[in-house]
Amino acid sequence: MSDGINHLITVFFGFFAIMNPLANTAVFVGLTGDLGSAAQARIARRSLLLTFTVVFVFAALGKTIFHFFGVTLPALRIAGGILVFVIGYHMLHGEGSSLHEGSDTSAEDVAISPLAVPILAGPGTIATAMSFSASGGWSDVAVTVVVFALMCAITYVCFVFGERLLARIGEDFLKIVTRLMGLILAVIGVQMAIEGVSGAVAMLGSTPAI
Repeated sequence: MSDGINHLITVFFGFFAIMNPLANTAVFVGLTGDLGSAAQARIARRSLLLTFTVVFVFAALGKTIFHFFGVTLPALRIAGGILVFVIGYHMLHGEGSSLHEGSDTSAEDVAISPLAVPILAGPGTIATAMSFSASGGWSDVAVTVVVFALMCAITYVCFVFGERLLARIGEDFLKIVTRLMGLILAVIGVQMAIEGVSGAVAMLGSTPAI
């Protein structure tokens, strides 16, 4: 299997784990359950368009942001790995991470907060997108953006058919999926941190002594 296919699969499962469409569908239904189907579809569409926009900006401008703030890729990978691991750790134990929680808000604004930010486009999602896209050239950026767009489409379908979907899969299966996604996220977070530490050590080793 080529490196490109491996990278594509890693990006897909990384986003699938951190977006966790099934668990977030339960959140979506809880926030919009008293609204009609048309309003739910409108909120789902608005929240996911905003989510995609936020992640697209960070994925496309990752290197520019690095240069502007003087941030290195190893530093991002270490920090992002810690964030992703923390989210995965809480999911693995059946808990919600505070990085994905939002405050109560009106139905008019629920698409923006807490749905789009911080539940869907939270720190872990942004760090994951930047790490995937900044390690290579524009091809990695394209893969990251396309895969995330696919993930947003999958999440939209889950949101629109949320009540029927949750009724079919049941609460126990949802808990199993959440814990499985938590395990995947924890492993991805550790891998990101390892790559960050390795990159930092390599940078220090290549720095000429004063």
